[in-house]
Amino acid sequence: MARQRLERPREQMLEAAMAAITEHGLAQLTMAALARRLGTSGGHLLYYFGSKDHMLLETLKWSEERLAVRRDALLALDAPLPARLRAYVDLYLPVGPNDPRWVLWVEVWSRTLAVPELRDAQVELDRSWHRALVALLSRPEAESLSVRVRAMLDGFSTQLVVGVPGVEREAVIAHALDLLGAGEDGDRAQSAGSHHQETVG
Repeated sequence: MARQRLERPREQMLEAAMAAITEHGLAQLTMAALARRLGTSGGHLLYYFGSKDHMLLETLKWSEERLAVRRDALLALDAPLPARLRAYVDLYLPVGPNDPRWVLWVEVWSRTLAVPELRDAQVELDRSWHRALVALLSRPEAESLSVRVRAMLDGFSTQLVVGVPGVEREAVIAHALDLLGAGEDGDRAQSAGSHHQETVG
């Protein structure tokens, strides 16, 4: 019986962990409570995860793995660059308050000082988003621009996920696209530049 419980699908465990962390927060969540969701024991979960911090890390990695497939598809998307950049920003941001993926990120950030393993994993996950944006931009300043844009998005995302009044998702997308040169002002500037080149030519 114990063997069957230990072989529960990894995805089922991680889905339950994400739901429980979103509902209760890591500090209030107990392995016993999570075990009840899964119909197993807290001991079995500790055997599988080792600790709550490791459970948090594995759940975040699993969440990001699922999103990486969609993010990587942006690189090959047959669409104008502004549309692909908007898709990137849209994918990056939380869908709204209490977005489960972003609740995980907030929990990880709150634990990084105490748990270096969480910090190191966060850096690696950040790098994957950085590499994707640099590849999309494909211009000399892409590296520094990606750092600035993602720092802005992280700040706004934290406000969105906790539901700060007055912070609207569409406005955040517009801010990011303006910084990336893909907003309405950027589109007009690019259009004007193309027209000038055609005239000079």
